[in-house]
Amino acid sequence: MQVERPWLSSYPQGVPAEIDVDEFPSIVSVLQSSLEKFRDRPAFANLGKVITYAEIDRLSQQFAAYLLGELKLKKGDRVAIMMPNCLQYPIATFGVLRAGLTVVNTNPMYTARELKHQLEDSGASVLVVLDNFGAVVQEVLAETQVRQVVTTGLGDMLGFPKGPLVNFVLRHVKKMVPDYSLPGAIRFRDALTLGQMHPLPQVAIDAEDLAFLQYTGGTTGVAKGAMLTHRNLVANMQQAAAWIGTNVRYGEELIITALPLYHIFALTANGLVFMKFGGLNYLITNPRDMPAFVKELKKVPFTAITGVNTLFNGLLNTPGFDSIDFSRLHLTLGGGMAVQRAVAERWKKITGVTLVEAYGLTETSPAACINPMDLAEYNGSIGLPVPSTDACLKDESGNRVAQGEVGELCIKGPQVMKGYWQRPDETANVMDAEGWLHTGDMAKMDEKGFFYIVDRKKDMILVSGFNVYPNEVEDVIAMLPGVLEVGAVGVPDEKSGEAVKVVIVRKDPNLTAEEVKAHAKENLTGYKQPKYVEFRTELPKTNVGKILRRELRGPTPAA
Repeated sequence: MQVERPWLSSYPQGVPAEIDVDEFPSIVSVLQSSLEKFRDRPAFANLGKVITYAEIDRLSQQFAAYLLGELKLKKGDRVAIMMPNCLQYPIATFGVLRAGLTVVNTNPMYTARELKHQLEDSGASVLVVLDNFGAVVQEVLAETQVRQVVTTGLGDMLGFPKGPLVNFVLRHVKKMVPDYSLPGAIRFRDALTLGQMHPLPQVAIDAEDLAFLQYTGGTTGVAKGAMLTHRNLVANMQQAAAWIGTNVRYGEELIITALPLYHIFALTANGLVFMKFGGLNYLITNPRDMPAFVKELKKVPFTAITGVNTLFNGLLNTPGFDSIDFSRLHLTLGGGMAVQRAVAERWKKITGVTLVEAYGLTETSPAACINPMDLAEYNGSIGLPVPSTDACLKDESGNRVAQGEVGELCIKGPQVMKGYWQRPDETANVMDAEGWLHTGDMAKMDEKGFFYIVDRKKDMILVSGFNVYPNEVEDVIAMLPGVLEVGAVGVPDEKSGEAVKVVIVRKDPNLTAEEVKAHAKENLTGYKQPKYVEFRTELPKTNVGKILRRELRGPTPAA
């Protein structure tokens, strides 16, 4: 069935309806194009050290040659990378891709159980890990297929004397590197040296070859590896570049990369798209240290920043943020979770730049919808489907719903994954016979083609037969000046089946449950109002700052 595309009439000037997916056969060809064009430009910066595109070229070639020449890996073998944002990450990732191998992005905060599952499931034969997480690897290594571990310290690429100093402080002063023993492991710098001894062969990389096994769904059950091909990622780079390209200056952008590059949002939006633009990725290793993060922002004339709602909210509530020079900032992109109106409006007020919301999934590499970059104000929408992308809304029976009605958002386009690694049953659960990816997000579309997420299908609260969407409740509660953060969930209730509970981190220690309920009464219809209000010192979050609603359901206080 043909999809109408009402959103095309709302496209910003200069954005095409379709992109050329075949302009580049692989991520490596996009990378090589940038390495030639921007050789002398800075590519990545971290902890005071900057490396150029030429250095990325040389070092990633060395790592690729090490993997193929020294370890004799074969096309399609998987290499797990377990690092936060540091210079070794892009070197290793681009090295793996140039060798025709597959990157398995691994969250360094994983527990031993989670790490074992991912290494076993992916069948990774090599693991590159930061020293800080070596002790976790030690616990599970014997039970995996990993045959070579490459270890590195955070300071290893920073040069002398800074590098050794950083490593010493982390290990002996801050005690952030627990002792570990991994016999046979090789240091990252030694692997690069060995790589110099091997010529890098010409590797034929096909558009359908797997570039990344990107694990997802760990918060809802067993994590599954989304198979993202070179074509998927190239398509999404082309889509995002076409969308924001009218708003960037090639070779001049400096993007703040605070979300981890092992997460699909920062990987594509920052690491790959801004590499295509010849931009500089300014890597923040620990964005949770907000005062230090703000101090970093004061040092650099940044032009762009991506983040999730909790990151922007954290910055806005950190002393000194409002005195940063935002004169060069022209692009702020929010995704990964719903952007709250209160946060977006405050961001605009302080920085002068609209916080533009985007929407995507690991399974869509990730961008599926983005708001126009020339958006004057926050509009509560996730935007318009990006070029070469179709979107529709379906009901429980798989039928399209009428415009303005709520249905499950379904996506079709060249950025949609090949499927879940070795899980045809799970793939069949989300990909229907017509090739639509079912996102699990409930949404509606207006007459101009803008989509609005109403909520996650499984997070929906059913109060006396009425649907309550947590995002709406959270948005309203976040408007209260005394609220720092809020999460809304459904809890069992004898009378109504479920009732709304909000869990709040206070900005004003004197904020009471009564004030919260009174505010909700003014702004929400009866069944949407929270019956329970709980205060905590912090909210449980994923590694990228998404609130874990399922962990808020815990013990419910008296109403």
